[in-house]
Amino acid sequence: MSDDPEPAENISGGSAGGGVATTFDPGDADTRAEAVVDRLGELYWQKTYGGQDAFECLVRTILSQNTSDVASQPAHDALMERYGPENLADALAHADRAELADTIRPAGLYNQKAEVIVAAAERVLAEYGSADAFDEFVRERDPADVRTELLDMNGVGPKTADCVLLFSGGRGGVFPVDTHVHRIYRRLGVAPPDADHEDVRAVLERDVPAEKCGFGHTASIQFGREYCSARRPACLDGPEACPLYGVCDRVGVDPESGAVVDPADAE
Repeated sequence: MSDDPEPAENISGGSAGGGVATTFDPGDADTRAEAVVDRLGELYWQKTYGGQDAFECLVRTILSQNTSDVASQPAHDALMERYGPENLADALAHADRAELADTIRPAGLYNQKAEVIVAAAERVLAEYGSADAFDEFVRERDPADVRTELLDMNGVGPKTADCVLLFSGGRGGVFPVDTHVHRIYRRLGVAPPDADHEDVRAVLERDVPAEKCGFGHTASIQFGREYCSARRPACLDGPEACPLYGVCDRVGVDPESGAVVDPADAE
C-alpha cells in the first residue's frame, strides 16, 4: 500500500484533500458490514479524513451531486481558478450567476448548482461572518447540530452534509451514502433490499466501527466503479471475478441468466 493510494479524482481529493493514510487492524469483524469494509481496506486503502476547508468542501460536494467525479473535478478546478481559494465565500456570494454557471458547466445541472452555491455562500457569510468561522463551526460543534444546520441549506441533502462532516470535520462514525453505497450494501444483503439512503446509512453507522466509516465510504465508491456496477457487476463472471463474492448475497443479480435488477425489485 502506498502512502496515499486514494485517487485525487474523487470527492475527497486524494492526498491533496485532507486526511492521512493509516492502518486499522481488521481483527475479527463483529458484523458483516465491518467484514466488508475490512476487505475493502485491504483492497484499496485505509485512511482517516478531516482537514478540508469546510466551505470549499461544501462547494465541491454540491458540484458532485448527480454526476461523476470525472465531470465534477474539472468544474471544481475551474471554479477555484476563477473565484478562489482566497476569499472564496465572498467571491461566490457576489458572483454573476451566468458566469458561475458557465464556469461549472462540466458538472451538469450548472444553472441549478450555481444558484445553490451562491445561496450557500450568502448564508455562510450572513450566519457565520466568514468561511473561517463556518469551518470552526463544522469542526467543533456537535455533529448532530452541524448536520441539522447543513440540511437546512437549500440544495444540501444528507450525502452532502455527511461529506462535509467527514472530509472537513473529520468526524468518525459518519458514512455518507451515495448511489454506489446505496446499491452495494443492499446487493450484498447488509441492508434490506428496499432500504432508502438514510436506512442504509443507519445500518452502516451502527455496524461499522466509527474509525472505519470514512474509508469505508470512499473505498466502497471505488469498489462500485471497478466491480459492483449497476448494470454489469463482476459477479456475473463468476466467483473469481469479484473480491467480495464470498460475503455477498447478490440480491437482484442472477448469474445464470445475467439479469440484474435493483435489489428492491428482486423476488
